[in-house]
Amino acid sequence: QVQLAESGGGLVQVGGSLRLSCAASGSTSSINVFGWYRQAPGQQRELVASITNFGVTNVPDSMKDRCTIFRDNAKNTVLLHMNRLKPDDTAVYYCNAYSLRLFKNYWGQGTQVTVVT
Repeated sequence: QVQLAESGGGLVQVGGSLRLSCAASGSTSSINVFGWYRQAPGQQRELVASITNFGVTNVPDSMKDRCTIFRDNAKNTVLLHMNRLKPDDTAVYYCNAYSLRLFKNYWGQGTQVTVVT
């Protein structure tokens, strides 16, 4: 089993930046990909950014210029930096971990990010 704990959400001003942190524990050696997803009210959950255990990142084109994802393998932590935040970035942000060997997806509880004017 893998446990994921997100932190760093809250209220952010339009145009500001945020840093979200995801601390992983448990059988983290089985994880191949960590990712951040978000879900706004009434919307589907969508990928924000992901990173493999080889450091290969995947960021959708719509977010490439505003999002950066980092992984600290020694600390089992994944960080997401976002800048130039917009009201549309308001959502619950979830940390995700995927194990190819176990064919399992793990999710954190989510952290609310609200962008205010």
